[in-house]
Amino acid sequence: MRNALRLGLALLASAMLAACAPTPSPAAPQPVPAAQGPDAKACAAGGGRIQPVCMRGVPVCVVPYRDAGKTCRDKTDCQGRCLYQGERPADPETPVTGQCQATSNPCGCFAEVEHGRYLRGLCVD
Repeated sequence: MRNALRLGLALLASAMLAACAPTPSPAAPQPVPAAQGPDAKACAAGGGRIQPVCMRGVPVCVVPYRDAGKTCRDKTDCQGRCLYQGERPADPETPVTGQCQATSNPCGCFAEVEHGRYLRGLCVD
């Protein structure tokens, strides 16, 4: 009887811990594993190279952008994202500029600029 009670409590504790586990954000871009995406030759032909990204080290074709570091006001000004550099503005209506991202690597922490405004900060693992 005592063993059954312990087993029941252990199962309940396991279920409670599993319910607290974080779930992946649906808005976060997911890297494309090399096995599902382009092979190394196709990646190199596009100017990229396959490298591990994010916390899991998933192999992905990462391509450098030609406009890296260019001043931007929106993602339409860049091959990739328009990223804000510096502290978040106190007033969300403050006009800002960003810099075009360096590569197609989807992981890391960054803040985006859209229509000349600070959009949001985001961390993708």
